[in-house]
Amino acid sequence: MDMKWLKKIIGKDDKFFDLLEASAAEAKASVSIMSQIMDTLETEDHNRQLGELAISKRKDKRITQDITELLCKTFVTPLDREDIEALSHSLYRIPKTAAKISDRLMICPFAPQARPLIRRQIELLKNAVEVLQDIVGLLRKSPDLDKAKCYSDQLHQIEGEADKLMVELLKSLYAGEQDLRSAMAIKDISELLERAVDRCRDSGNIVFQIVLKHS
Repeated sequence: MDMKWLKKIIGKDDKFFDLLEASAAEAKASVSIMSQIMDTLETEDHNRQLGELAISKRKDKRITQDITELLCKTFVTPLDREDIEALSHSLYRIPKTAAKISDRLMICPFAPQARPLIRRQIELLKNAVEVLQDIVGLLRKSPDLDKAKCYSDQLHQIEGEADKLMVELLKSLYAGEQDLRSAMAIKDISELLERAVDRCRDSGNIVFQIVLKHS
């Protein structure tokens, strides 16, 4: 029997792990580009960065499609099919949200005094994708449950801090004197940032459940 064909059928190679790690890397890259756009909002032309963000989003969509195709072609997978698919789709939502945030940053006017709070939200999101990349990387190995729990706890802590920051931002909006357009823009961008952090936590939860299942 052709061993290469057999290896493809039983799923003994690392393609699933390669693709999941690549998807987590694209999530991190998209958030990094979004952060650069925020940092240079008034000083640079962002066509190049928006182009890079679009490329990252397309790459992650292709990765998600590759995972779906590989699931159809592989008889035995290293992880449960539904877990691979759930994690793949959860990871893809992060670059999609980062692209939406970048669009809002470019077109929505908002008061300069709100920028420190938005930057703090972005820093929390950057921390979340860093931790997410680490926890996804555990799947390739014989996952350490304690390490997975540590990463999962970090993501929940970041998500809790993001929730508190959102409340702080809303308080500043309701107590401030921003015009309606600016207030709506700040609220829209902040809610998207909070959603992106939530999606990092959700992806981490999926990984933790996979590790629990296989521990």
